[in-house]
Amino acid sequence: MNLSQKEKRWSKDVVKYIAMAAMLLNHIAYIFLPEGILFEIFLNLGYLTAVTMCYFLVEGYQYTHSKKKYLQRLVLFAFLSQIPYSLAFTSGTYIEFHGFSMMTTLVLCFLILLTAEQVKNKPVRILLIVLMMLLSLFCDWALLAPIFTLLFLWAKNSDGRLKLAFLLCAVLFGLVNFAGGLTLFPLAINLRNSFFSMAGIGLAAFCILCLYNGQRAKRAQNFSKWFFYLFYPVHLLLLGIIRIAAGL
Repeated sequence: MNLSQKEKRWSKDVVKYIAMAAMLLNHIAYIFLPEGILFEIFLNLGYLTAVTMCYFLVEGYQYTHSKKKYLQRLVLFAFLSQIPYSLAFTSGTYIEFHGFSMMTTLVLCFLILLTAEQVKNKPVRILLIVLMMLLSLFCDWALLAPIFTLLFLWAKNSDGRLKLAFLLCAVLFGLVNFAGGLTLFPLAINLRNSFFSMAGIGLAAFCILCLYNGQRAKRAQNFSKWFFYLFYPVHLLLLGIIRIAAGL
């Protein structure tokens, strides 16, 4: 499907709202649902969100008026999200450390973009990027989100490269899931699970490549901007409170 930008109807805000809804379904599945068809559907749909966040992080980095303020917002909401993140994904106790949240991962991804742009010495640049990728091992979407970010940075301003970047993101995620399931599932089931785990990234690629028009929504831009930042810690806090109330 090769639509012109004028024919593409979805603004950045529409794609982000879809990503937030998919993330909510993923977290509901992970925290509350028993394994089954609904669990798998919600979980796999939710994989749309991380790759979408990385894509818009790279795009936002290119167009932001102030990289300093952008980074400050990410750091602030990474701090605000940590307790809700731990609260939501603790099991058996009220709260325990569960790694750092995706917001912290995005801070590292932003620093990777900053390093790639501003550090001119190539060996130093590579070393710093590798260091930040290793730090992501303590975060949600470890290694994957930084790699997605680098792929989208490589693909900028090229439709062909962007398509390849999404394909590589999906294949990489499928391989990671396959490797993780080698000791847990029979081969056929592991192959099936790994294949369907790529569906969310495929859906993200379809939304961005075929439907996203490259524009912000014309109305309520300020509301949408802060909604996307606030949604992450607020929905995790509410899910954590519900989890405790349900005794999970």
